[in-house]
Amino acid sequence: MNVLLIGGAGSMINNLIIKLNKEGHRVYLLTGDKYNKEPYQKVFERYNFTYDSSCLNEIYESVGPDLTLFMGAYDTNFRWKDEEKESVRYSACLMNLLMGYAMRGRGRFIYLSSDAVYGKHHPRDIREEEPVCPVGYRGMALAQAEEMCESYRKARGLDIITLRLDHLYSIPKTRRDVTDICTRMCLSSMEKKTITVEEGSSLSLLFEADAIEFVYRVIAAKEHKSALYNISSSRELTQRQLAELVQELMGDSAEIVAEGDAMEEKRIVLSHVLYDSEFGIPFFCQERDIVGKIATQMKRNSYAFLTGEDVKLPLGKRLLQKSGWLLRAMIPFAENLVAFIPFFMLNNRAVGSEYFANLDFYLLYVLLFAIVHGQQQATFSAVMAVAGYCFRQMYSRSGFEVMLDSNTYVWIAQLFILGLAVGYMRDQIRKLKEEKDEEKDFMVQQLDDIQDINSSNVRVKDALETQIVNQNDSVGKIYSITSALDQYNPEEVLFYAAEMLGRLVRSRDVAIYVVSNQAYARLFSSTSKKARMLGSSIRYTEMGELYETLKERKVFINRRMDERYPLMANAIFDDKDEMQMILMIWGIPWESMTLGQANQLVVISALIQNASLRANRYLSVLENQRYVAGTNVLETEAFTSLVNAYMKAQSKGLTECTLLLVKAEQNVREEAGKVLVAKLRQSDYMGTLGDGNLYALLSNTNTADAQYVIKRFEEAGYVSQIVEESAA
Repeated sequence: MNVLLIGGAGSMINNLIIKLNKEGHRVYLLTGDKYNKEPYQKVFERYNFTYDSSCLNEIYESVGPDLTLFMGAYDTNFRWKDEEKESVRYSACLMNLLMGYAMRGRGRFIYLSSDAVYGKHHPRDIREEEPVCPVGYRGMALAQAEEMCESYRKARGLDIITLRLDHLYSIPKTRRDVTDICTRMCLSSMEKKTITVEEGSSLSLLFEADAIEFVYRVIAAKEHKSALYNISSSRELTQRQLAELVQELMGDSAEIVAEGDAMEEKRIVLSHVLYDSEFGIPFFCQERDIVGKIATQMKRNSYAFLTGEDVKLPLGKRLLQKSGWLLRAMIPFAENLVAFIPFFMLNNRAVGSEYFANLDFYLLYVLLFAIVHGQQQATFSAVMAVAGYCFRQMYSRSGFEVMLDSNTYVWIAQLFILGLAVGYMRDQIRKLKEEKDEEKDFMVQQLDDIQDINSSNVRVKDALETQIVNQNDSVGKIYSITSALDQYNPEEVLFYAAEMLGRLVRSRDVAIYVVSNQAYARLFSSTSKKARMLGSSIRYTEMGELYETLKERKVFINRRMDERYPLMANAIFDDKDEMQMILMIWGIPWESMTLGQANQLVVISALIQNASLRANRYLSVLENQRYVAGTNVLETEAFTSLVNAYMKAQSKGLTECTLLLVKAEQNVREEAGKVLVAKLRQSDYMGTLGDGNLYALLSNTNTADAQYVIKRFEEAGYVSQIVEESAA
């Protein structure tokens, strides 16, 4: 199923992506922000466009979503700091999304709302038909959005569902994630050492992981009865009780401060009765456990939550970060001062030297810093050189004489001209290099974007190519395999159906049970010892979740990995809505337990049912020819064919069976058959073979279990013995 998720980055949408990917859906993402760089989980295709973008219709056409889910009240693109302005933008964005969906007119649209549409006291749990009563601009915007969805649904006949989540809370990673009442209390406890509660206020908390599971049930449902569902734990909790729990788990001396009138109640608890009646609610996370995890997370990263920064740096690094620019600017000046000392000493030694008298060390000093650091340091080094030159000249002359000497000014002019010229050239070269690097980075970024676009196109091409070329799981391929069942004799169909099912689902452990009455099912065929672990007979009506799922004509998926149940199972029903067979699969990998695999099992089951019906109809037509008149004893030809089918299936490890020879005289065999058939199960058979003797075929029975039947025959006055397969 193609799913289009719409919403800003956050833990809830990321966990939804993980859930949908795990279930085998193809997930597309519309971020709602053109420049969004926030981290998301991996999706099949990501669109960085705003909700008012003109290309929204093209996105719908390109994706072709079977389901569109808008995060709505939990979309992090809407921060609600200025509620009045944000409510206008929110309504406009939803309108544009609904128009794009309506123009396509296909698939389902799910909108997530919240308890904020109710702001007044309700003494009873709030059901879906209760009129909304919002308080504040955000609540009014969400209520208006619900009405907008309902209006589109009725006017255009669209499949639009609104899900209200009751006081959603989650485990935050940063201060920006502190948005719900529980995390706000924890932050207030750390920051202000007080927890403010509203006296008389009651609520019901819904953990994010639970909410995702419940939302997915609506996503996966083929049909639904209502367009609006409340999702809530319906476990009432007062704000004071929650504050006391936070106070205990945070482990600090935060004071609980009450505000408001304790006599004025404000109870807002949504009712989940309607949702439960249709989809079921398997479990809820306990508030104490989750609040404990929130408290641990926030205390461990207290600096990040108190300051809003991501990581608390050590004191030295924080000082370096704040004063780093000054240190970086001072380093060249410090280098200049340090380098001036040896050049000053070299210049003093060169004054009276015969070899170095004409070598100007100060000029070398200025040129060195002009080449390395540019014009600024060349100016500073020239000033230092002039100071050093004047200081050295005043060893033998007065400062006034040095100032009147024209050679001094010529030397200074030479020093500054050369230093500034070389420094200017160095700065220009550095500027050109930086511009070149910027252009290179820009071109590299463009190349990366082109590569991303190309890789996206390649993914789409490969996916479509896989669908077209690799047809291992296509309906046509499945039908071509299951149609091979028609080549077997009617008695052999279900034996080889188990083998064929294992081949299609890539499992070595498959079992087929045939329902014998309203409570029990008998094992008909299996492909391994593991597939027979439930035994030859099961009371399927007492198998809890497995039976409840199969009864609703749904595929059972053992997501809890309960060892008592198979990993996947499906039931086959007749035209009277009675369960006829149960297909069980044990050995499949966890990643294959997806909705796609479940849908494939439904298709395979239907094809097996068709093959089985044809075989049963054929046997029904020939029923008068198959049995001895007036008895349930099979004629020789029919019984021989049945025995050969069982023996052949047993040799391939698809079933177990035992053949018993009944020692009865020829003139009493018909009477013996009538008596002994009553001693057998519905899945056992009695008939004659080519030697004229009377035999009993015990299905799914080994030699040890056959002893019980032999004993029952002896009690009826007939002796029997086990026939070896080779003899049969």
